[in-house]
Amino acid sequence: MVLVDTHSHIYLNEFDNDREQVIKNAFTNNVSKILFPNIDSSTVAPLLKLAGDYPNNFFPMMGLHPTSVKNDYLEELKNVELWLKKEKFYAIGEIGIDLYWDKTFKIQQIDAFEKQIELAINNDLPIVIHTRSSFELIFDIIGKYKIDKLRGVFHCFTGNNEQAEKIISLGFKLGIGGIVTFKNSGLDKVVQNVDLENILLETDSPYLSPAPKRGKRNESANIIYIAEKIARLHNVTIDKLAEITTQNAKELFNITIL
Repeated sequence: MVLVDTHSHIYLNEFDNDREQVIKNAFTNNVSKILFPNIDSSTVAPLLKLAGDYPNNFFPMMGLHPTSVKNDYLEELKNVELWLKKEKFYAIGEIGIDLYWDKTFKIQQIDAFEKQIELAINNDLPIVIHTRSSFELIFDIIGKYKIDKLRGVFHCFTGNNEQAEKIISLGFKLGIGGIVTFKNSGLDKVVQNVDLENILLETDSPYLSPAPKRGKRNESANIIYIAEKIARLHNVTIDKLAEITTQNAKELFNITIL
């Protein structure tokens, strides 16, 4: 059995004291492939260092996170473009629009999102979308582009049935993480109606630990709890769930699964 964590930040300093143990834990739990989304220029070096240490297991993305979009965002985007020319990346991410806490840079977030969509199209890469309080806006933006030129995943999906159907109709996957295991999230009722071919597993480590690890620092090994929950919702074995979601990740990100 091979499980893929399609969204993990184990390169961050939250793991500086025990990163090798965290990696060992992941491998022990059959999580042998992990994708790293970038945040901004400050995270590129540790991300690439860790991905380079495990080239057969870890796969880097390049992008500017919406909450890192500030007055200097055009300089940050130049840095993204520069790195895309220098290294191999498996997606543009994570990118998107986050209006949950602060709308100060809404216009800049929209511009950064659109520019990075164009980078994805030009580099034939999928996009990994971060969306908070911005579903309709993101749907409108994606609608401007030819769907056959654009593919990707809505990371940390927590929407409703209608939003899930819309995402799937656009040819995108749903990234399902620890929230599906939360008792009163309601996400389980949505996920059980989504075909497994449209689902990717993710942890968003170090954030959003699934039950029974809720409240603790998340890590990639915890993908097993998410996988077990979704398998129960769909009445399939964990092996079958792993087979389908791993194939989904392989096809979207063009990664090698041995």
